[in-house]
Amino acid sequence: MSSCCAHAQTSRTRQNEPSQSDIKESDQHKSSLLTPLKHTTVEDTYQPITSRQRMRWFLTNTIGPPHLVGGLFTSAFGTAVDRPKEYGPGWAGFGDRYGMRLTGISTGNAIEASVGALWAEDPRYFRVPEAPFKRRFNNAVKLTFVARRRDGHFAPAYARYVAISGNNFLSNTWRVDSEANNHDAVIRTLDGFAGRFASNLFEEFWPDIKAFAFHRSH
Repeated sequence: MSSCCAHAQTSRTRQNEPSQSDIKESDQHKSSLLTPLKHTTVEDTYQPITSRQRMRWFLTNTIGPPHLVGGLFTSAFGTAVDRPKEYGPGWAGFGDRYGMRLTGISTGNAIEASVGALWAEDPRYFRVPEAPFKRRFNNAVKLTFVARRRDGHFAPAYARYVAISGNNFLSNTWRVDSEANNHDAVIRTLDGFAGRFASNLFEEFWPDIKAFAFHRSH
């Protein structure tokens, strides 16, 4: 009799427990769309990116603080060397350069997020925090050109190729005359991959730098 009661109690408890899908759905809605995705490692059990996570990736990689701050430096450099000359020097020229950069980044990220969704290409970066420095550096290089698919394997990041190259050639239609040409589009495409590599290095090492700085401050 007691075993039957215990079994019934266990059944009622399990019925009241949330399912894994409920937990996953709840977790997805806890964070704002402007909250950066959690750092994930290659060794973690792979979970395919969700539609909401894809949207968060787009927003945080477009208007997230690190990317907005990065634009300040590149726009300031462009203003300092007065390139392109059509924008001119001063704050007005700085604003035009900053706006053009943001337009390009948002267009490229939108293409990568949307086209990648067609064949489940995951744009996230996957760290190897326990590996030696050389492997971590090589991981940042590798994930500049490959991305994960739904089953977790790595394959060429075709959506990224389309996004970076397509965005830079497409932007010729709204850029000033001095840089609205195929030569400059190729240079911008190379810069785009270099920027992705730099972003990967930041993703790989920044958590360690932050943890070290936090530990030292205490």
